[in-house]
Amino acid sequence: MAKILDRLLLFIYSLSVGIISVLIILLLSGLTPDLVQSQYNEMTTIIVISFAAVLFLLSMRFFYISVRRDQGSLPSVDQRTEYGDVQISMETIENLCLKASSKFRSVRDVKSRIHVTEAGLEITIRAIVDGESSIPQLTTELQKAIHDYVQEITGIPVSHVSVYIANLVQSPNYKSRVE
Repeated sequence: MAKILDRLLLFIYSLSVGIISVLIILLLSGLTPDLVQSQYNEMTTIIVISFAAVLFLLSMRFFYISVRRDQGSLPSVDQRTEYGDVQISMETIENLCLKASSKFRSVRDVKSRIHVTEAGLEITIRAIVDGESSIPQLTTELQKAIHDYVQEITGIPVSHVSVYIANLVQSPNYKSRVE
C-alpha cells in the first residue's frame, strides 16, 4: 500500500514541477506574449531558464519512474536442463540453508544471504549459538551440512559457505529470593 502511495505522490510531484518549469521557460524565453515584463538582465534569465530546463528533465525522469510497471521478477538462479529452463528463487535457497541449519540444536536465529558468482553460490550464514559446543567444530559441520544440502537439492554448485557467529544465547538469570 505504501508503495502505491509513494508512486502516486511521485506522479503528482513530477507533474507539478514539470508544468511549473515549462511555464517558467515559456515566460522568460519570450515565446509567449509579454505577460510578465522581464526586469532581469540577460544572464539572470539564461540561468533561470537553464535551471528550469534541468528541473523539467528531472521531472520527466520521475514521471517515467512513477508510471512504469514493475519488472515483477524476483531474483533467481536460472538453470538449463535437457527438458527446459528451471528458475530457483533466492528465497528458496535461503530457506534450504535454514532447513539444513535447523538440524543443529546449538544453532539459533539463523539468517542467510546468497550471492551468485561464476564459481557458484556464495552463502553467508549469520547465527547465534548456545556456547556449549566448540564453535570451530560447530561452524565446520554447519558449513559442510549447508554446502552439501543446498548443492544436492538444487543441483547448483556451492563455491563458498561462510559463517558469522553473532552472539551467544543468553541464559535466563534466576535471582534467588531470600525471605
